[in-house]
Amino acid sequence: MLFIAIIVWGVAAGWVANLILGGGSRPADWGPLMVAGFSGSFVGGLLLSLISGEGFSLRPSGIIGTVLGAVVVLAIYQAVQGRKS
Repeated sequence: MLFIAIIVWGVAAGWVANLILGGGSRPADWGPLMVAGFSGSFVGGLLLSLISGEGFSLRPSGIIGTVLGAVVVLAIYQAVQGRKS
């Protein structure tokens, strides 16, 4: 059950990052959004939670860090994809 929650959280964070970057509410490919959500959660969520002193518990700083991390990862991914085309 935890695995399903992690997948849903990763997709949700990637989708929010996609909305922030102006990608629309119905993306064509959910794979990059899921990867951006997972990596953003790991990097941004973990770093912001540890910097704010809240540790590993689910707090607003971790949620904000997750979305910010996903935005950064997705922006980098889109920049790399834009150079290839």
